Amino acid sequence: MHITLVDDSIAFDGFSAASRPLGGPEKAFSSLPGALTQLGHTVQVFNRCRWGMYVEGAQWETFEGKKPLHTDVLIAYRKPSLLEFVRQAEKRVLWFTGPGRLLDRPATRDLLEAHKPLLLLTAEAQARDFMPKGLTAALLPMAVRADYHGGEPRPRQPPRAIVTTHPAHGLDWLLDLWISQIRPASPEAELHLISMTLAKAAEGGEIEEALRPVAAKALAARDTHGVVIGLPQGDYLMSEMFRDASVHLFPGHADDMGCFTLAESQASGCPAVVRPLGAVRERVADGVSAYVVPDDAAFANLAALLLNDAAVQRSMGAEARTLWRGRTWENTAQVLEGWLR
Repeated sequence: MHITLVDDSIAFDGFSAASRPLGGPEKAFSSLPGALTQLGHTVQVFNRCRWGMYVEGAQWETFEGKKPLHTDVLIAYRKPSLLEFVRQAEKRVLWFTGPGRLLDRPATRDLLEAHKPLLLLTAEAQARDFMPKGLTAALLPMAVRADYHGGEPRPRQPPRAIVTTHPAHGLDWLLDLWISQIRPASPEAELHLISMTLAKAAEGGEIEEALRPVAAKALAARDTHGVVIGLPQGDYLMSEMFRDASVHLFPGHADDMGCFTLAESQASGCPAVVRPLGAVRERVADGVSAYVVPDDAAFANLAALLLNDAAVQRSMGAEARTLWRGRTWENTAQVLEGWLR
C-alpha cells in the first residue's frame, strides 16, 4: 500500500526524538511511518520538517512539498481539515489524540460526514467524551520508542520523584502536597521537575504570566524542600531519568488523552502515583504498576511509600516493565495494517 501521513503542527522530523525533547503526540507521529515501511508499505510523510529526507525507509517531505496525486491510505493527524490533503485516497483515517468533544464542532462534523474516515483513537476516554455517529472508530494500541524498553531500573539515593507534567496541569497542587506531606515523610527525597518552562524561569528567562506564580514556588523550594529543576531530553536521556527515579508523580489533566510520558516511565520500570484524570487508567495497572489515588492524602502516603520502601518500588517497577513489554510501534503498525486492508 501507498500510505500518506500528514501533520500540521510544529517543526520536527523522524530523527528529532533521539536528539532533542519532543512532545508525546509528535513522537507518536514520527514513530509510525518507519514501522509501516517495515511491513512493506510505501510511506510518505508531510509535516513542518525543514527539508525532505528518508527516515527508516519512509520519505519525509515538507508541508509544501509535492503531494501525491493518489494514495491508498491518507492518515490525517489531529486536524480533521487534513482529511482533504490528498484529493484521491482510497481510505481516509483521522488519527486523533485530543478530547472527543473537540470533534463536536460544526465544521468538523461536516468534514467527518463528507469523508467518513476511520477514526483512530488513543484512549477509550475519548469515546466516552464524544463519539461522532456513523463513523467506524478503533483504539490504536499505545506504544513507546525503543529507548524506554532497554536498560534496567536503578533508583538513585537519595530517592527521587520525577514530574513531567506541564506547569499548568496540577503542578501548583503537587508542590503544595510535596512540601506539606510527602517530603516530611521522606526527608531526604528529591523532587525532579522536568520542564522547559521551569528551566527557562530558573535561568531568569521570561515565561508566560499565568505560570509565574507556580514557577516562583518551584524556584523557592529548591533550597529548602529538595526540588530540582531539569530540562527535558531526547529519548535515551529521558529514559535514563525515569530509571533513576523511584516514582513518577503524575497529577494528570482531564483533557490528557495520551498520557505519553506516563507510558514511557512505566515502560522504563518506574512506578507511578496518579490522579484519575484523562486517560491515566489506560496507561497503568492500578495497584500493580502504579497507584491511582482518590484523594490528596492517598497521593501523599503512596508517594512516600514508593520513596521509602525499596522492595515495594522494585516490585511495582518490574510489573510496570512487564505491562509495557511488547508495546512497540512495530506491533502497533501490524494492528493498524489489519484495519487498513
